[in-house]
This record gives sequence, C-alpha cells and structure tokens, in this order.
Amino acid sequence: MAKKKFENEQENRSKELFEALALMEKERGIPVEFMIAQIEKAIITGCKNTYGGNDDVLINIDPAKGSFSVYLKKTVVEEVTDKNREILLDDARKLSKTAMPGDTVGIKLDPRDFGRIAVQTARNIIRQGIRDGEKGQALAEYRSKLREIVTARVEQVDPKTGNATIRLGKSIAVLPKNEQINGEVITEGSDIKVFIVDVKTGGKEPRAIISRTHPDLVKRLFESEVPEIFDGVVEIKSISREAGSRTKIAVCSSDENVDAVGACIGPKGQRVSTIVDVLGGEKIDIIEYSEDPVKYISAALSPAEVVKIDIDPENDKTCKATVPDSQLSLAIGNKGQNVRLAAKLTGWKIDIRPESGFFGENEDDEAPKAEDTKENGNTEQTEANADAAEDTAETAEEAAENTEMSAADEAAKAEDETGSEDEADADAGTPAV
Repeated sequence: MAKKKFENEQENRSKELFEALALMEKERGIPVEFMIAQIEKAIITGCKNTYGGNDDVLINIDPAKGSFSVYLKKTVVEEVTDKNREILLDDARKLSKTAMPGDTVGIKLDPRDFGRIAVQTARNIIRQGIRDGEKGQALAEYRSKLREIVTARVEQVDPKTGNATIRLGKSIAVLPKNEQINGEVITEGSDIKVFIVDVKTGGKEPRAIISRTHPDLVKRLFESEVPEIFDGVVEIKSISREAGSRTKIAVCSSDENVDAVGACIGPKGQRVSTIVDVLGGEKIDIIEYSEDPVKYISAALSPAEVVKIDIDPENDKTCKATVPDSQLSLAIGNKGQNVRLAAKLTGWKIDIRPESGFFGENEDDEAPKAEDTKENGNTEQTEANADAAEDTAETAEEAAENTEMSAADEAAKAEDETGSEDEADADAGTPAV
C-alpha cells in the first residue's frame, strides 16, 4: 500500500514537472529538451554530493509518457567496503534475481532524499540552466535577424539621454540617441523599424546593436518594397546617406526591358514615398549606375546639371566637374552635402567649378606674358634712348662746328674793321695842300 502511494506521488510530481517545463517553453521560449538536460545534470551532481562521489546514474525522462525515474548504479559484492558504490549480493538479488558478484544493479532513488546541500546545488544548476537557455534563445533570435530590418515596440524613452528601450520579440534592446534619425520624435508604445547591425556576446546577455541611421536600412527597405530588387533583376550598387536629410542610391538593371530607376520609384512614386515615410521625410535621390565614370559622376551630382567631367590623369579617382554658374550652389549643396554624398556614392574625389571659372585662376598663366611685355618695352626704350643719344651727339658736333665757324668770321670781321680805322687815322693826319 505504501509502495503504491509512493508511486502515485512520484507520478503526480512527474506530471507537474512536465507541465512546468511546457509552460516555460511557451512563455520564455526555452525548449523542453534543453531543460531536461539541465535537470539530468543537476541530478547527477546531487548524487555525486550525496553518495560519496558516485555519479554513475541512470536517468529516464520521457515527456511523452510523463515518466521520470532515477537509478544509482552499484556493483554487486559479497562483502561491502564502499557502501556508496557497492551492494551485497543478497540485497542485489532483491532487485534482480539473476544478480551475480561483479554485476551492476540500479537502485531507484527519490531526489527528495538528497541532502540539503545537494538540493541547493541542484537548484542552482537548474536556475543557471534557465538563464543559459534564455541567453541562447535571445542569441539565436538576434542572429536569425542579423543585418535585417525588424519592427520593434518602443517601451521606454529616457528623457535625459534620449535613448529608447525597445522590445525585439522576447528580447530587449536599446536604440541610442546617436543611432536615431536626426529630428525624429520617438514615443513610448509606438512601433518603429530598426536595422540590426551586429550582436555582441561579451556580457552576461547577448546585446543587439541596432540603428536607424545605417545606410543598409535604406537598402533593406527598397528590397522589401521593390519586387524587382528582391528578385535580383534590379541591383543596388551603392548607397550614401546622411540620415534624416538626404540619401543617394545607385541602381542598375540586368534586364534591358526593366527601368531600374522607374522600378524603384514605382507607379506614381508610391514605392519610394512609402520608404520616405518610414524614414521621416528623408529625401532620396535614385540614379542610374554606369561603368563610365563620367556618366556615373554626372548622374551622382543630380539634381544639378553637369557641363563636363575632367578626369585627373595624375591622381587616382580624382576629377573636376564643371557646372553652369547658375547651378554651382545646387551642385555643391547645403554645406557641401550634395557633392559630399556624390563622392561617397561614386568613390571619387570631386572638385566642383563654375563654367566661367573662378576669379583669378588664370593669373599664373598670364604673368609670364606680362613679364615678356615688360622686357620688350624696356628693350624698345633702351634702343630709343640710344638713338636719341646718337642724334644729340651729332647735333652737338654740328653746333660745335657752327660755333667755330662763327668765331672765325667774327675774328676776320674784327680785323677788317681795325684796318679801316688805321687808314682813317692816317688820312686824318695828312695836311691839306
């Protein structure tokens, strides 16, 4: 009667155990098989602590049948020297009539007979198993969604830091303020789409690194909204993004009958509008990818028009883009945003210049010409001065000759006058007859 009562109690306890395991799997996602393995580990540890290190245990757990039994194995001997590992032949034959010395028999145990320390140890092992199960479940959930978009529920927003605590399935993650789109307002209880960038396993629990500013968030949104991208007909070649402001995306089609840009925009712009709404009004430029860098860079600078692209032969992936004067600011963009995104998209270093050129940019070329002109002017002046000097010298010589001739004439004239006076005096001194 007592034996039957013991079996009924043990059967009820087994039933409660399996019900608890099923409930834990449903609520926490921990598989029943995992928890059974932890229970077996705890029982083996309990036996080892209770029976002098004997951990030779047979455990039968069958959730389908609801059966749970534990047997401690002992060696049959005629004289016992270690009661924890050996059993007398007479006692062994009560369990198995065919038992012989040297055989091993299993003694059915009741885990309630374990000592207090053994029970506490077993309890700790099971609790640790539950934590490990939850950790493994969270890790598996994160890894299954790695580099993908998930819809999460905002549970709390820190008013000081702005960090948002969100629920990803059965796990919790934190969306930092610097990974949120600039200017967006996240409210508690709302659903948002986030991108799982990475999974960290260094701490006590796995931690998902999530973001709403990552460029691949836009890529995954286009893949979900544009069937041609999902099917592989249209390919996203490159993305550059400044979250909350503007994104540029380059696409190409493997089917000449499919317009890659038109497929991404969708009928009446519905596809791209849906993505813009998810991103909080962020502007998106969709351009056609080209292997020709000139065409590719020209398209990347849209909405500005490009007059020409000059590739720098001396520097790798460096070019000058010439745009109409009226569209210079449009090509550069607000605080250089347009040309910056174009450079990230194409991988080229782009120098923007107006069609009329910058003021004073040709001075270096004109300077040598000015110097040549100056030298020519100085030479001409020197030659002119030499000619003038020669003319002056000739004039001086002529003047000297004229002066000498004048002096001779004056002297001759003076001599003539003197002779005349002498004759006059002679005539005056002669008496009249």
